[in-house]
Amino acid sequence: MTLHFRTRPCASIRGAVLALATAWSAAGAFGATPDFGPDVHIFTPGMATADIQATVDAVAARQVPDQFGPERVALLFMPGTYGSASAPLNFQVGYYTSVAGLGRSPTDVVVNGSINAYNQCDSTGCYALNNFWRSLGNLDIEVDNAALGCHAGEFWAVSQASPMRRVRVDGNTTLMDYCTGPSYASGGFIADSKFDGGTVISGSQQQWITRDSAVDGWTNGVWNQVFSGVLGAPGTCFPGSTGCGGPYTTLATSPVTREAPYLYVDAQGGWNVFAPATRRDSSGTTWADGPTAGRSVPLSRFFIARPTDSARRINEALLLGRNLILTPGVYRLDEPLLVPWRDTIVLGLGYPTLVPQHGNAALAIASQPGIDVSGVLVDAGPVRSRVLVQVGNPLRLPFAATSRPGAEPIALHDVFLRIGGAQAGSAGTAMVVDADNVILDDVWAWRADHGNGVGWTSNRADTGLVVNGDDVTAYGLFVEHFQKTETLWNGERGRVVFYQNEMPYDPPSQSAWNESRTVLGYPALKVADHVRRFNGWGLGSYNFFNQGVDIYASHAFEVPASLPAGSLQDLLTVFLDPSKGRGGVLDVIDNAGGPATIANPSTPVTVTAFPQ
Repeated sequence: MTLHFRTRPCASIRGAVLALATAWSAAGAFGATPDFGPDVHIFTPGMATADIQATVDAVAARQVPDQFGPERVALLFMPGTYGSASAPLNFQVGYYTSVAGLGRSPTDVVVNGSINAYNQCDSTGCYALNNFWRSLGNLDIEVDNAALGCHAGEFWAVSQASPMRRVRVDGNTTLMDYCTGPSYASGGFIADSKFDGGTVISGSQQQWITRDSAVDGWTNGVWNQVFSGVLGAPGTCFPGSTGCGGPYTTLATSPVTREAPYLYVDAQGGWNVFAPATRRDSSGTTWADGPTAGRSVPLSRFFIARPTDSARRINEALLLGRNLILTPGVYRLDEPLLVPWRDTIVLGLGYPTLVPQHGNAALAIASQPGIDVSGVLVDAGPVRSRVLVQVGNPLRLPFAATSRPGAEPIALHDVFLRIGGAQAGSAGTAMVVDADNVILDDVWAWRADHGNGVGWTSNRADTGLVVNGDDVTAYGLFVEHFQKTETLWNGERGRVVFYQNEMPYDPPSQSAWNESRTVLGYPALKVADHVRRFNGWGLGSYNFFNQGVDIYASHAFEVPASLPAGSLQDLLTVFLDPSKGRGGVLDVIDNAGGPATIANPSTPVTVTAFPQ
């Protein structure tokens, strides 16, 4: 598939199409509540707490167990206060549910109570390992739930694809559900948030990244805890030890960031989307000293899409200069959604899910400065797609580059891709980044290891992420179970702050899973031999192979030996489950680190700096 985009419309054309777009719909301009469809619930502080409680509990009852169902939900809270000392508001967040405040700042929406994700229990025990695809954002939680007994406190026991953004919590917060056992959890993402009046309990979380936030205290880690620009974070302690806790990898500042766009209602009742400004060498929240810097875009400049809208209709709106809100639901696309113009915002509510139908991509993003895409789930469809999400013109024409000094980065926030699980599907590569100057901010590419259409010859997918562009920075990059090199990095000056990987569990034989005659298996992340500069912090890869035969990978990470010394910091690999698996990884990175195999299960094998 070859995609052709103009670099930018001239000012007169851009102004004309925006004027036309505004004329199409004035909804939300002066306080009218927009029609987001039946799966977006909008609460106001004047509603009775009992009525709100009934609605959110009904949503939770349906969504908490519904891992691969089609329902999608957004719970939105208008500015004001919810719950009270006598009647706190406490509820759970299930699958495909987004909870968000509609204030300009997080403290504009106050919830007295708690908003929680708990373990799910079955015959084998209670876990948060599969607590995926949910989010919490842009509100202030004054923890008030002592009546819940063991579950008193803010519980956010989640794994991948469950971000917490722009949240203030006053009280204790736990990232595990210690009330039922064994309580395992497998990673998550926090950004632009503040935790005071209590400690953040990491507990059984195997890995976690916290970015540009503030904490009063943080307890323990299991394998890989990364802090980037977090005020109050513990110092680097890797591997973990009794002397300093850990394992922690701590960066004082984040190199380049832009927070996710969010929906809000202004003081006049107007509906808008706020796009935060890019920050460099940042730390702490964007709202610590006042409202977040950035630009406000009225909702009248957005096309509000429904799952019944065709890809052609949505693309017509985008080509005419509209921004895009995707309301909850499953969008079956016979062509990719094209994001052609600079500064375009694509915002998903309630995990809208894009499913290509004819081997096409689901989403194609031009090499244009300032594009923001946030809150989207992409499923592989019934016909194998070469790529599911294409970022940038694959021809990489000189006029399409965005890395010139001062250019606004393209940013993808909370974009999640999966092959299998919900349905049978296959793809060559989940995401390809051909643009320069891109931020990947919480991306999970997952070849499903459970669910529907799962098997070595069923949900086929070679690679989770290929980066060809220069100056690409990733925070919270999760890539799992792909059948060849899981992440291939070809661009210069790439940076990855936290990487989490599981190798495929299901290669049927060693010969079916070899990079070459001399290299066993495939790496979790490979930096191409020609790359001269690449940096990574807190990179983890885990393995076990469950087909009853010995399967080995020569190494978890491959990088050029010519990289400057210490380009990669704090790497590890772990063999997960000797009761179900065999084989393992023979070295952490290139020929350094040593093995993580069935001979030393559940034991992190670490490299603190590479090359030496």
